[in-house]
Amino acid sequence: MIKLELRQIQYFIEVAKREHVTEAALNLHVAQSAVSRQIFNLESELGVDLFFREGRSVRLTPIGKIFLEHMEQAMKVIDNAKREVEEYVNPERGTIRIGFPSSLANYTLPTVVSAFRDKYPKVKFQLNQGSYRHLIDAVIKGDIDMALIGPLPKNEHKLNGDILFTENIVALLPSSHPLADRKELTLSQLQEDSFILFPKGFILREIIVNACQEIGYLPKVSFEGEDIDAIKGLVSAGLGVTLIPEITLIDSLPRSTVMIPITEPKVTRTVGVIIPKERQLLPTERLFHEFLKDFFLILNNFQR
Repeated sequence: MIKLELRQIQYFIEVAKREHVTEAALNLHVAQSAVSRQIFNLESELGVDLFFREGRSVRLTPIGKIFLEHMEQAMKVIDNAKREVEEYVNPERGTIRIGFPSSLANYTLPTVVSAFRDKYPKVKFQLNQGSYRHLIDAVIKGDIDMALIGPLPKNEHKLNGDILFTENIVALLPSSHPLADRKELTLSQLQEDSFILFPKGFILREIIVNACQEIGYLPKVSFEGEDIDAIKGLVSAGLGVTLIPEITLIDSLPRSTVMIPITEPKVTRTVGVIIPKERQLLPTERLFHEFLKDFFLILNNFQR
């Protein structure tokens, strides 16, 4: 019978990630010889080579890649079991791993986390900012517990999602723009402008491009930015116009810019929370998930 030690698995995963025994040892804060010995013992126990040796570097063998996938899943199960035991005793002292996009980083997430911590001050958060697809995959794989996301994804069979609110997408123009003094704009009025958008593959770009195409034109993209602040900065520099979620401008309208509502067509996106369908939330996660839904329900009713 094969007997695997937890330490062997931890050392194996670290070496596999870094493809270097010395770097793995430094990160684990142990001697290189200890890591090498555990890897040797693991391979002897299994009766297979998990790595190709290439000088000081290593590379996973085909069976090593398969073994890594299973061991990472096993470690997630162990970590979740430890967290569940700890949170069963006291759910108000647990940890929540939550993901979010840059468009929700400056206002939405800090607001709700701050309100939750006023009520449950001993709960810890591990925050993970990422792109739309990264957040979906991370929740499915179990790398994070849940994610705030906009828009709420459709046809993701491994996820459950709840819409928290719907927000307007507005125009952000340089203050020197000929239309900067308007109270509102139609999307057709920006047809000749240069746009500053997220790169291809980002969901906010798709929302904007689709809205423009619906009224008969493809926006001319002059610059791209991978986060909201970069896009705001490029507009502030007078390099083009953009459409941006209104909530990202609540506390931070960039200098030399104006925000103008779009009336035709009205461009919106849903913002929601996604959780895994195939894994039950741990006690602290459930606590925050319910708080999140109640928080925005009350907020939406108040705004109406």
